[in-house]
Amino acid sequence: MERFGVKSAPSRNRSKTALYVTPQDRVTEFGNELHEDGGKLFCTSCNVVLNHVRKSAINDHLKSKTHTKRKAEFEEQNVRKKQRTLTASLQCNSTAQTEKSSVIQDFVKMCLEANIPLEKADHPSVRAFLSRHVKNGSSIPKSDQLRKAYLPDGYDNENQLINTEDR
Repeated sequence: MERFGVKSAPSRNRSKTALYVTPQDRVTEFGNELHEDGGKLFCTSCNVVLNHVRKSAINDHLKSKTHTKRKAEFEEQNVRKKQRTLTASLQCNSTAQTEKSSVIQDFVKMCLEANIPLEKADHPSVRAFLSRHVKNGSSIPKSDQLRKAYLPDGYDNENQLINTEDR
């Protein structure tokens, strides 16, 4: 065809995906029906991951029968539960986790100051006492884990205190 000076029609192979759209952009576009967590786009009422690149996929989901049914159930419950990614959940440091850590560190410190061997924490009567009378007492690990994980922290903290007192 080029011989006669006629050019062929332009190629229609280009993709119709939005290349530079982030999940947060889609959240601002669609309002409170969607939420973003960890770079993924979630439907708030259905708790499913949506493809944030294609707007048509989001529109199709929002028009689907299952979405409208789940949205009605979701609005009846009045409880706003948003699905989170696993990494976001693991990074969240709840008050229970910090409380547990402080109880364990205080227990190790008490044992060290009173010259009580950490192996005594493995005794069944000590375990029973801790779980009955100490909040988060049942979460205190066995002596080998106390020695490996929590003893070095206590040692470092005490060294820092001694060094600051010497100055």
